[in-house]
Amino acid sequence: MIWRQAPKSITNPTWTDYPAVSGPTCLYDTKPENVLATIAARILNDFRQLPVNPGTLEAQPFPHTLKGGPTNFYATTTEQAFDLTILGQTVHLTATPASYTYTFGDGTNLGPTPAAGYPIPESDWLSNTTRTSHSYTETGNYQTTLTTSFTGTYSVNNGPPLPINGTLDITTPAKTLHVWKTQRALVADTCQQNPNSWGCPGATTK
Repeated sequence: MIWRQAPKSITNPTWTDYPAVSGPTCLYDTKPENVLATIAARILNDFRQLPVNPGTLEAQPFPHTLKGGPTNFYATTTEQAFDLTILGQTVHLTATPASYTYTFGDGTNLGPTPAAGYPIPESDWLSNTTRTSHSYTETGNYQTTLTTSFTGTYSVNNGPPLPINGTLDITTPAKTLHVWKTQRALVADTCQQNPNSWGCPGATTK
């Protein structure tokens, strides 16, 4: 490109009124492939700085479940896209959940596994075992978390998507799950008939 300018005194100047102020100038790097190589070298670090939403860890039932019964866990993580400017180039990145690690808080984990899990009807809680369910053997309060491993791709200036060599691992904030136990007994009256009957909210403990 040759840069030209026209004097302010000339109204509506024509092309011949613009004298050259510099010689031919290249608008791009003399070795543009070096920019792509530099982006490729740093893209994993940029990928790991993205504000990716880790989603949530859900449990059924929650916040209380029963000892010995299967508690269904599942993830709500989704694929996410971002547009950045890196070294003056437009870069499009995608973060895709690839695997999950469920930490149940009782010293046991599930994963990494590709299973995100899924919600089930309330009628199946504590009776239906899924691929991501867990049964607690002791009562107590447990801190549960989900770690999602994201894989990524990137494209430069609307070019083809390229894989990112590495993953982004994000852990959700802990959620407290209260594990209770149940007791059974034969009673003569319902709670409506006798609010002080065993197991009723108004019953007194002896």
